Order: sequence, then structure tokens, then C-alpha cells
Amino acid sequence: MADTGNSGKGVTAGKLAITVQKRLSRAQEKVLQKLGKADETRDVVFEEMVANFNKQMGEGTKLQKDMKAYLTAVKTLHDASRRLQDCLADMYEPEWFGKEEMDAMVEDTDTLWLDFHQNITDNSMLSIDSYLAQFPEIRARIAKRDRKMVDFDSARHHFASLQKGKKKDEAKIAKPAALLEMAAPSWAQGLLSAHQVAQTNLSYNQAEEELGRSQKVFEELNVELQDQLPVLWDSRVGVYVNAFQSLASHQEKFHKEMSKLSQNLNDIMSKLEEQRQLKKDVAAAKAGDNAKSEEANHNQAASLPPARPNPLPSRPPQHDEPLDDDTSDINKESRIQGSESNSSEYKLPPGFLYKVKAVHEYASTDGDELELNVGDIVLVLAFDNPDEQDDGWLMGVQESLWIRNKDISSKGVFPENFTQKL
Repeated sequence: MADTGNSGKGVTAGKLAITVQKRLSRAQEKVLQKLGKADETRDVVFEEMVANFNKQMGEGTKLQKDMKAYLTAVKTLHDASRRLQDCLADMYEPEWFGKEEMDAMVEDTDTLWLDFHQNITDNSMLSIDSYLAQFPEIRARIAKRDRKMVDFDSARHHFASLQKGKKKDEAKIAKPAALLEMAAPSWAQGLLSAHQVAQTNLSYNQAEEELGRSQKVFEELNVELQDQLPVLWDSRVGVYVNAFQSLASHQEKFHKEMSKLSQNLNDIMSKLEEQRQLKKDVAAAKAGDNAKSEEANHNQAASLPPARPNPLPSRPPQHDEPLDDDTSDINKESRIQGSESNSSEYKLPPGFLYKVKAVHEYASTDGDELELNVGDIVLVLAFDNPDEQDDGWLMGVQESLWIRNKDISSKGVFPENFTQKL
């Protein structure tokens, strides 16, 4: 058991020593190459492939990051939409129009958001993730290829150095060694020369084998990557097309369905407003009808002549009969006012007070009443006896008759509320 353990430790220590030696050799080789003391294997075409690979990996990583941010935004919008729809459903009263349709629309909206998010995740996002999953392994092989290229250069330089030294050693061995000839017999000199040649050949053969192995490993990796990198570079077009085409398709479907739901919501809101306005109009119409009814009743009452509690007495004495003192004073005052407000076209009748205009028709029902048509101008006169005047009634003569006949005998009484004072 102890031997096995020691053996395992020895193998591990040996591998570690080899790894350390390789790292030291690579570091030494890179230093020599940077100092210009050792040439470096260069492949311009492959370097362009690596530059494209790094660019492609950077663009794909950014696309993956932005797509994740887009999905996060969709999730945020979904949450905000759900809260808003739930708020509307909670506020929407059961007796309002479209309550059931509103509840169904809220559920359909939530389902539509869920499907949209899941479709983008399953198609566009997973496609990008699968595409980027191959980059780490390829990047590791590119790094390995660079290390093996340094190992190949180091082995190549070492072999070249041994090859150059072998030629020098062979030249030295071919020359007679004065000291050896003097110190040793001829058979010993032959053995020494043979040993030196064997040692040189051994190192030379080992270096040649190491060069062959290093070259094989490097070339295998180099050929594989040269075949794979151009294919990977060209694949980016298809990945971008599939990702964004799928995204656009699901966006189009989502917005089309969401547009229908939005239109349904708009229709429900419009119908609700119509019903509210209709109720408002009906209430206003009822209030208007009541107001019109009251106004009609008022107008009807206003259009009726005031009641005359007692029939008018017989005509008072005419102007050629003697008048009492009070009536005389009134007529004098009326004549004075009439003369002051006299028109330049005609002389006003005695007892004139002011003018009125008929705004309602009035058919006389008694011989002492004045018949009115809408628009008639009436000259209001003072009663000969103020005690004979009933409330709401005036005495007057048609202006047209007075102008034509200058006759006061056509005067009569009429309801005051059928006229308007001018």
C-alpha cells in the first residue's frame, strides 16, 4: 500500500514537474520572441478568424443581455397591466353595462401577456442562449492552440540549437585530441569518442521527437479551428434572423390580439358613457318637461284676462259734459303730459298716458272692451272716473283709429297683461 501511495505521489510530482517545465519554456520562448531573438510562427488568416470570433462573441453577448432586458421589461409591463386591469375590474360596479365582458377581458389580457413572454423566452431567448453556449469551448481551444504554437516554436528552436551543436561536436570529435592521445591509449580514445557521439545523438533524437509531437498537436488544433471558425462566423446571420423574425412574429400577434381587446375596452367604455349620458338626458328632459309644464301653466294663466268682478257701469259723461274737479285735474295733467310727449306726426288724444303694444290676441267679450291683435299699438288713456278702473285693466284707443279718425269714442278697456309698455 505504501509503495502504491509513493508511486502515485511520484507520478503526480512528475506531471507537476513537466507542467512547470512547460510553463517555464513557454515563458522563456515568449520573452525571446518579444526581444526578437527567436522567430514566431504567424498565420495572418487565422488571426483574422480569431478577430472575427471575438467580435462575434461580443455582439452575441450584448444581444443576449439586451434580450434579457427586453424580457424583463415585458414582465414589468405585464405586472403593471395586470394591476391596472384588476383595479378597473374592482371599480366596475355590477349594474354597469358590460360587467361580464369586462371580467372576461381582464382574464384574456393577462393570458395574452403570459403567452407573449413565454413565446419570446422559448424561441428568441433560447436560440440566442444555445448560440452563445459554444463560444467558451471554442475560446478555450483557441487559447490551447496558442499555447501549443509556443511549444512548437520552443521545440523547433531547441532542435535547431541541438542540430547546430551536433555539427560542432562532430567537428571537434574528428580532430585528434592531443591530451587524450598523451594520457590514454588508443583503444580508450575510441571509447570516449563513441560515448560523446552517443550522448549527442540521444539529445538530438529526443529533441526531434519532441518537435514532432509538438508540431502534430499544434497542427491538429490549427486545422480544426481553421475549419470551424469560418462556419461559426457565417452562422451568426441565421441566428440573428431566427431570433428577430420570431420576436417580430410574436410581437405582431400580441399587438394584434391586444388591439382587439383594447377596442373591446373602448367600446365598453363608450357604451357606459352613452348610458350615463342617456340617463342624464332623460333626467334633464323630465326636469325640462316639468319646467315647461310650469311655464305653460304660468303663460296660460298670464294669457287669461284678469277677472272683472263687476261689469263696467254705463259710459261716463263725454268730454262735452261737465266733469267733476278731480277728473278735470287728471285730464288737465294728461293734456299737459301729452303735449310734452306729443309726436310731430299727430296730436295725441286727451287723457293720453303712454303707449303699449299687444303681445297676445284678445277677443272682446263685451261692448266696452277693446279687441287686440298681436302688434297693435294702443294709446293708454286715463279713466274719466278712476274709481271705475278694475285691477289689471286699462283704458285705451287703437293708435291707427285715432290717427285716422281722431275720434275718442272708439276707446275701450283691455287686459294689461296682454300688452307690453313701450
